[in-house]
This record gives sequence, C-alpha cells and structure tokens, in this order.
Amino acid sequence: MSVKLNNLPATLAEFEALPRSTPEEVCAGFLCALYLYTKNQNDGVAAMDLLRGPRPMTPYDSQFLRDRLRGKEYLPLAYFDGATPQNSYKPTTPYTLTVLPDQRPQDVEEGYVRVFLKTAGADAPRPVKLRQKPSTGEWFLWEYSSPLSGIRIPSAQDPWA
Repeated sequence: MSVKLNNLPATLAEFEALPRSTPEEVCAGFLCALYLYTKNQNDGVAAMDLLRGPRPMTPYDSQFLRDRLRGKEYLPLAYFDGATPQNSYKPTTPYTLTVLPDQRPQDVEEGYVRVFLKTAGADAPRPVKLRQKPSTGEWFLWEYSSPLSGIRIPSAQDPWA
C-alpha cells in the first residue's frame, strides 16, 4: 500500500494534522517525524512521542535519533518514491511512501504488525514493527531501528562515486 503526502510537515502543528490511523500512515508519519527532527529536534521528539503512544521517548531514544541522523539529513527522505543516491535522495512529489507487507506475518505476535520500507539506498527493505492498542484500535511505532541504520550516501557526498 502507498501513502501520498502533498507536503512534508514543517511544524509540530502540521505534523499533528497528519492521518495516523493505519500502519502505513504511521510509517509515513515516522518519516515525517524524522524529517521534522532534522529541522527542529524538539518538534521531532514531540512528533515521535505521538507516534509511540503510551511509550514516550526517553533520553536514550532521543540520543539514538541524534546519533543516527547526525550528518544524514537525507535519511528521512530516502524512503519516499523517486529518492535515489544519484539525486541526493530528492523524492518526487507528491511524496509517496510504498509500504510492503510482511511475507511472514505468522512470525509476529498478536497485536503487532511488521511492514517493510524500501529505499534505493539499501539492497533490502527495512522492517518496522507497530503495536496496536486494543482499547482504541490505534497503531503505534514499536520497533523502528532498521530504517535508521546506514544507507548509501548521496553520490554528491561520495568521494568514490
């Protein structure tokens, strides 16, 4: 399934207006929160808090984001369609995120779902695990470290390109 966004949120208020009712929309929100984090760390952390639901960000979680995004402002955009190392991860607009289904859903416990995000900067799609809150049916980020791991650097920054 794909999620289309006409614009990426520039403020926390714009982020709060994004739909977050499906796992795919939460994944798109995740990339938007990372993008927001590269512009304003406090707003990015607040956006991540919304996506994590009853499990707010800890200082360790904030440090993890800071470490993974330092010098890699391109990373949040790398998962949108059209973004490649050759074009410095500039996605096409509208911003479209294609979320791939789990090929082995039986491996995930009840109340959770795993989906995959593809980037031209890696050889394999990266998993994201979400957890559903039974009382409300809402989906929240649970495990999202894989999309934050290294991808190919933009060609313009690669001395070996």
